[in-house]
Amino acid sequence: MTPVVRQLIIANAIVFAIQNVVADQLFRHFALWPLGHHYVLGYGIVGFEPWQIFSSAFLHGNFAHIALNMFALWQFGSMVERAVGSRRFAWLYFASVFTASLVQLLVVTAALANGAAPTVGASGGVFGVLLAFAFLYPHARLMLIFPPIPLKAWVLVTGYALIELTSGVFGTTQGVAHFAHLGGMLGAAVVLFYWKRSGATQA
Repeated sequence: MTPVVRQLIIANAIVFAIQNVVADQLFRHFALWPLGHHYVLGYGIVGFEPWQIFSSAFLHGNFAHIALNMFALWQFGSMVERAVGSRRFAWLYFASVFTASLVQLLVVTAALANGAAPTVGASGGVFGVLLAFAFLYPHARLMLIFPPIPLKAWVLVTGYALIELTSGVFGTTQGVAHFAHLGGMLGAAVVLFYWKRSGATQA
């Protein structure tokens, strides 16, 4: 496991352990909330604060949520970090988190008719890492769990992006931040484009 991936997984695990003791307080102050101030049952008065753009990426809804995110981060992040170096990998990950939060913030603020709800999870950063993996290793073959067929990385990631876009537009799979996932990919794409232009993709 590479250094930044290891530190991210440890940090997420520590925060998740704290969540089991004071989840409501952590969500109230550090989850990503829509712009403005809102009364939400169980949390009281909540609203957007700038630090939530990054702090929300260290909170998770349940064990399955954090387990899937950390598994994907370990599986794909280590290879990306080896390819671009730890410093660039950290930039790519947090750029993905940043754009994922901004996109989600715009979406949830525009949908306040459905009520204010917190957004949490490292998925934005993970989807950015997934895009970077497909960019660096486009012809790597990945095996799907269902159906169990191998796909090239670029095909899988493109399919994922289309599914997220469709699900976000048509409101399928409620409770999943589809546009945040796309926002994470957007941040990674911007960073990768900059690196390619400057000739700095490889470490």
